[in-house]
Amino acid sequence: MEYIGVPLVTLVRTLGPPIVVLGIGALLILRRRPPRARLLWAALAAHLLAAALPFLWLLVQVSTGLTGETVVALIMTLVQPGVEFAAWLLVFAMIFGRRVSPMDAAPAEHAGFEPRPGRPDPGSSPGSGAAASADPVDQREQG
Repeated sequence: MEYIGVPLVTLVRTLGPPIVVLGIGALLILRRRPPRARLLWAALAAHLLAAALPFLWLLVQVSTGLTGETVVALIMTLVQPGVEFAAWLLVFAMIFGRRVSPMDAAPAEHAGFEPRPGRPDPGSSPGSGAAASADPVDQREQG
């Protein structure tokens, strides 16, 4: 890492915690199997990318010879917190996002269906309730 002017100790101290978070997060995702695991994987990757971004930028600078550009360095200083913020947004989207369970989703044949008064809902069992016993059509279908 002396190639980019950063001691290896600094690199380990900076990238160590995000790598540990990635390892523990990966273990939890694989064992728990959350409903939106892809968002969590993306958040963990974005967190690691945000931590590695300064070193990647230094590597690009040394490789291309852009060492004297202060405007680009200012932009990179603002990009790193933005990437970290995006990682947190992915976690919040996973936690607070709307979950559509199979019970909540309406079947295609009943989409927009409104039951008539005196008729049972299509999801209820035939013959249940007072409305089903009062309708002679339903009694013929049952018997």
